[in-house]
Amino acid sequence: MRYLYIFSILLLFVACNAYRPLAETAAGTDAWKTRVLPPSQQDTTGDPVAGFDFLIHGDYIGSGVPLEIMQKAAPKMRQDDPYPRNELNEGIPYFMTAFIAPNGAKIANGNCFTCHAGKVNGELVIGLGDSFSDFEKSMVTMGTMMRFGMAVKYSKKKDLEPAAFEDFGNYFKRMAPKIKTTQPGSNPAFRLAEACMMHRDPDDLTYVDKPLYDMWDYNIATDTPPLWHVKKKNTLYYNGIGRGSMPKLLLQASVLGVPDSSHSRKSVEAFKDVYAWLLQLESPAYPGEIDQKLAAAGKPLFEKKCAGCHGTYDDEEGHTYPNKVVNLNVVKTDRLYADYINQSGIVDWYNESWFATSQPNSRFEPTMGYVAPPLDGIWATAPYLHNGSVPTVYQVLNSEARPARWTRSGDSKDYDWKHLGWNYDPEPKNEKWTFDTEVPGYSNEGHYFGDKFSEEERWAVVEYLKTL
Repeated sequence: MRYLYIFSILLLFVACNAYRPLAETAAGTDAWKTRVLPPSQQDTTGDPVAGFDFLIHGDYIGSGVPLEIMQKAAPKMRQDDPYPRNELNEGIPYFMTAFIAPNGAKIANGNCFTCHAGKVNGELVIGLGDSFSDFEKSMVTMGTMMRFGMAVKYSKKKDLEPAAFEDFGNYFKRMAPKIKTTQPGSNPAFRLAEACMMHRDPDDLTYVDKPLYDMWDYNIATDTPPLWHVKKKNTLYYNGIGRGSMPKLLLQASVLGVPDSSHSRKSVEAFKDVYAWLLQLESPAYPGEIDQKLAAAGKPLFEKKCAGCHGTYDDEEGHTYPNKVVNLNVVKTDRLYADYINQSGIVDWYNESWFATSQPNSRFEPTMGYVAPPLDGIWATAPYLHNGSVPTVYQVLNSEARPARWTRSGDSKDYDWKHLGWNYDPEPKNEKWTFDTEVPGYSNEGHYFGDKFSEEERWAVVEYLKTL
């Protein structure tokens, strides 16, 4: 309920859900099974302390709702306090940031921890994707009410708030018909970027009323990956589409409300510090007991069967991560997300835009596969696969045990310590927090590599994964 309330006042996503078949892209027309995605030169001289401060206090979203509205709503929101705030942000939830607009108005908007801070075992973990976010309800009406309320409350010529809200209001209006999800816990971040960028001039990022490309009616969302994986990755996003400057790629959230590229030019300098903070962000240690003997038996099995794609995790010998993308015809997980991105107008827009044509350069290069992720902190990151269709690690390694429909309680303490993931009801009695793998784009098929383990070996690997 927290998110529905927040976004009824303020934020992000929404959409149409009419499903029409999408043409498959030509994956596997050549012989490749996996490919290494090479690194790009990165500026690693940033200040991690300054980076974290900018994440929670910076103005990288550019515009937003009046702070006084946010302050009135704040007491009704969940109040975790994972870090101290500055004076302007006192009493504001951790996932919101208050800042001063260029015209002097005090405004607020979401920050990166709206999506990248989640709870597991009752504890809020900064950098963990929030698997309990819920974007299943349309916010078109909410956006209309928000605009109406602004017009009534701030009707005087001297009021600064309407101008400070305008950019965010424009992009919220454009997103509202585009980003409603069909699964609980799924995150429509790609659609958010797509809906905003289609109304931005690629050269200077200013608002344009006529869309610059088309969007598919059906919304494809994903599980939210943890931020501590960024330090190992040469690319961003599930299919490795994000290449080049990490600060530029990470700054894409700014398209939600910045007025133009002049604002983004300032923010990208600060995002060098944000990247420095991500380079030292660590995954949370498994809090339960570990059968060290069983885990030791699982380590060589993992290194023989899994490490070739997911890397090694030896604290004495050092970690390795190969940055491999696995062909869709090899991994066999639901391909709709990859096919969609390969056909999206956002690719050409991005590669002709300020993001790609100014220094430091970034670019979009979609692949015909999915990147095998690092597994640091895998115990905390349920559900699994790129679309969040599998509730536990055990079921990732045993495809026959995966439920077709499963319902979580919605309580982050309701954790399955044996199978490593979420407890669930395999015969849902209600639709709340029910994941349906028959919905297009959310199949639980694929990643059959663990099926080759014996049951004894499988449990040993699960135990070893607790140590990562």
